[in-house]
Amino acid sequence: MKKTAITISMINEQGMNRTEGQTLCAVDGEQRMTSMEIAELTGKQHKDVLKAIRNMEPAWLKVNGRNFALVEYQDKKGELRPCYLLSKTECLYIATKFNDEARARLVIRWQQLEEDRREALEWERWKARWSQIERPQGQRLLGVSDEEILDEADDIIGDELDELNRDSDDCYSPTDIGAPFGLEGRDLNSFLCDKGIIRWSKGQWRLTPKFMHQGLTEDRSFIYHDRNGHRKTQSRLVWTEKGRDFVLGLIG
Repeated sequence: MKKTAITISMINEQGMNRTEGQTLCAVDGEQRMTSMEIAELTGKQHKDVLKAIRNMEPAWLKVNGRNFALVEYQDKKGELRPCYLLSKTECLYIATKFNDEARARLVIRWQQLEEDRREALEWERWKARWSQIERPQGQRLLGVSDEEILDEADDIIGDELDELNRDSDDCYSPTDIGAPFGLEGRDLNSFLCDKGIIRWSKGQWRLTPKFMHQGLTEDRSFIYHDRNGHRKTQSRLVWTEKGRDFVLGLIG
């Protein structure tokens, strides 16, 4: 899909120039997407997306007390034209007027872009930490062996997981809870899903709203590599002591 180069004055003033091929930009630390890109992604005319946004703006202003950010982009002729610069929440609000397929495309695209951004931030943190490691005087990073780099990377990843999983260290997996009853983890999850306790959402099991914020579960993160070798972070639902007792009471 060919993209039009964007030159947004609001971004340029903050030194965050928009270049061709980028889909997200940051304004005051918040990621944004243009109405042009929404149109391209959903297969709609930009003028129709602009019209939909203008029609929905009064309700947004009434609830949130602010309008959508209206900025400018440079078209192929070099002329400045208006477009909106929207946050994820604003995009998904606008998408309520789209059909199911267009709305799904927008949701999935945001998820992909945010995951790419998280990986980039993790890489920057890794490089920053590596640069702070004490080395013998005169030794440079280029002189460090691949094995030493991999060992250090494993240590960093381990420290990150320890920090992420601090609250879930003493929790129980579905397999732990189901084992005494001859149930595998997937069997217990299916049972809890049938009971309306959990549901499958965005590639993982989550509590249904009724059972949230009761101290029943925590997230346990783990790291894996996809088929392209990219490092990914994902989490699984595990049960606290209170949550285990709750589940045991259901199995009865």
